[in-house]
Amino acid sequence: MKQSNVKPAEGKLGILVVGCGAVATTFMTGVLMTRKGMAKPIGSMTQYDKIRVGKGAEKKYLHYKDIVPLAKLDDIVFGCWDVYPQNAYQAAVYAEVLKAKDIEPVRDELEQIVPMKAAFDHNYAKRLTGDNVKDCKTRWDMVLAIKKDIEDFKARTGVNRIVVIWAASTEIYVPYNEQVHGTLACLEAAMKADDRDHVAPSMCYAYAALTEGCPFIMGAPNTTVDIPAMWELAEKTKMPIAGKDFKTGQTLVKSGFAPILKVRNLGLAGWFSTNILGNRDGLVLDEPANFHTKEVSKLSTLETILRKEDQPDLYGNIYHKVRINYYPPRNDNKEGWDNIDIFGWMGYPMQIKINFLCRDSILAAPLLLDLTLLSDLAARAGRYGIQRFLSFFLKSPMHDYTKGEEAVNNLFDQYVMLKNAIREMGGYEADEEID
Repeated sequence: MKQSNVKPAEGKLGILVVGCGAVATTFMTGVLMTRKGMAKPIGSMTQYDKIRVGKGAEKKYLHYKDIVPLAKLDDIVFGCWDVYPQNAYQAAVYAEVLKAKDIEPVRDELEQIVPMKAAFDHNYAKRLTGDNVKDCKTRWDMVLAIKKDIEDFKARTGVNRIVVIWAASTEIYVPYNEQVHGTLACLEAAMKADDRDHVAPSMCYAYAALTEGCPFIMGAPNTTVDIPAMWELAEKTKMPIAGKDFKTGQTLVKSGFAPILKVRNLGLAGWFSTNILGNRDGLVLDEPANFHTKEVSKLSTLETILRKEDQPDLYGNIYHKVRINYYPPRNDNKEGWDNIDIFGWMGYPMQIKINFLCRDSILAAPLLLDLTLLSDLAARAGRYGIQRFLSFFLKSPMHDYTKGEEAVNNLFDQYVMLKNAIREMGGYEADEEID
């Protein structure tokens, strides 16, 4: 490993997950089983991917841990919040994602992960009815209660560092409001005034995490940290933030396939995406106000890859539609259908069909591992604010829309950003251009 300015990953790393459902418990169980040598963390970039460093005779391909000081899986300590009181073992069994043979060997450890009471507002997720909920009179009370949870967890476990990651349900859509979200002072005033319309519970988690010195990752399409007030707080606290929405199935396909059309200069007339999903996430998204939050996230991918102003003949009139349908029999086994209407030479039409039968939590779990380890790395490297190099893992990457910046959604450009950030933190030169 080259000499770099990244602080070593000393001691234990606490990972506090908001939500103890299918995604969180699949993540936790997989890490615990991998530590025992009874599973493999397949799908995790930090555990499997190799990056080229150096050129010519100096060229070599190294795992991330051989370039930068990543926290080890053995050093992770889990905690969580949830509206349901079941411990992680009970929640994993209930989720029916993993088989008993993959849960029972770590049952004792999972049973010790008991969710703290959630900061919850039923109006933001009307399909959830759990009673493991904090009794907070105002949004500011929520912030203080979450801060205390983080402090208590640190004292109880003796962890050196903590990362907070949201793996809970999608909240109803909260549009950006400059009077509330434009500055940190405005946001704090709104929290203290208990402005429930503009301050989501997730914002309270993010505010508490950042002020407690914890990087925060938004794994749902919630507005949360995607506002100038939170960017200001991240700058003030010198903490990394990342988001939003884990890029698992259909959007992963879209961000990888759309560039094929772009580089081949094929036209796109329309892209229709629909999903069936039966887990708790599907239940919440069956509520129109919650689905709208997800829809905004999923629709943003194509327009930044296939830009109509660059190629009006090819992409000037795309019809893009996204649907999610709650279908209980499928549970966590999500199915995504894409119908893509393209056109080629002399405008002749063609079609592409993609049917992705995926397992939502199996695809999401490695993202949680990578995002938490890399956010912890970023904090130790002195990186703070929006971590654009983590866009690779996210469906609707954060960017400064107040200054006209556009998100990078092309999967291959995102991969270059990821590799170059790892190289730079490892003391190597960034040597692949994004153009």
